[in-house]
Amino acid sequence: MLILSYFYIIDYKVDIVKIIKFYFLLFFVLCFWRILTFVLIKRYLHYKGIYYNNVVIIGYNDSTKKLEDFFENNKDHNYKYKGFFTNKETNKKLGDIAKSFNYIIENNIDEIYCSVKELSDEQMSELVYFADNNLKTLKLIPNNKYVFSKKLKFENHDLIPIFSLSNIPLKDNLNIVIKRTFDIVFSLIVIVGFLSWFTPLIALMILLESRGDVFFRQLRYGADFKLFACYKFRSMSANRESDSLQASKNDMRITRVGKFIRKTSIDELPQFYNVLFGSMSVVGPRPLLLSHTNDYKNKINKFMVRHTVKPGITGLAQVSGYRGNIEKDSDMQNRVKYDIFYIENWSMFLDIKIIIKTVINVIKGEEKAY
Repeated sequence: MLILSYFYIIDYKVDIVKIIKFYFLLFFVLCFWRILTFVLIKRYLHYKGIYYNNVVIIGYNDSTKKLEDFFENNKDHNYKYKGFFTNKETNKKLGDIAKSFNYIIENNIDEIYCSVKELSDEQMSELVYFADNNLKTLKLIPNNKYVFSKKLKFENHDLIPIFSLSNIPLKDNLNIVIKRTFDIVFSLIVIVGFLSWFTPLIALMILLESRGDVFFRQLRYGADFKLFACYKFRSMSANRESDSLQASKNDMRITRVGKFIRKTSIDELPQFYNVLFGSMSVVGPRPLLLSHTNDYKNKINKFMVRHTVKPGITGLAQVSGYRGNIEKDSDMQNRVKYDIFYIENWSMFLDIKIIIKTVINVIKGEEKAY
């Protein structure tokens, strides 16, 4: 458009037919290039065995047989079909339904396809609970007479209808790219524009008051329950309880500088390096102490859903008042409730809203920031 505007301004005669031909040619070349790139990348990933989802089927009937044929006859899809479980007598099965849970864990199964007509209500409840608390995606092959009260994601594999109980927006490839791009840009702005000159100043303040490292490194559980090193500016004197005991009000371990940087959340700023390198996101469920995670993962239902996405520097629970020391189980239950809401209702608008609320809370000061 700029080129055409230039020609118009200088009153240069241009053959409109040639221009139309040029744009049509450019359109087809770009389309061909994008399709070719997509096909080549997809074939390369399949060749390397990258981004495959290991799947199993629970149930054995006409619907599951068609789904089995779909998996076996569509090798170019990102599925690795392992087999099926049923209580019916057949030589092809991996085992009875009761044995499926151990197999799913031991063989790193990603998705479970279940025929609802073959399970009782009690078995279905157990399967939903198992999938939620072990980071597995549960998809249902519906019975026409089965009525669902929960909002489900509907999809098709050929002509086979599938319902998914785990409708997580950040599992969509486009949303992953959007969020990751935002994380990289935002973290680079903070690192280059602020941390590049601020880090030496805060480091000097920390070292003048107490001996030790400038940065505090602590292992936390991240996405898919994988460990990563989370970084902060050191706000406490050296102690042996940092991995097990959370900071509390008037904690004697906190230094004077530490009290200031914790109150203003400055101690969290090095986590933008975690964001840049991919182990964290700007917004997401806050990573907890390992001791808290190990304590609550089997105590609070759906706690493990928090680990289906990357942890964040800030999160919906934190801007909603649930930050600071965990004094009772209800504190953690409320955090999990907000975290799951965020995961199931993610949007870029929600991320920006949380970031703005975080900045406002930092400026106003937070009662539980200690």
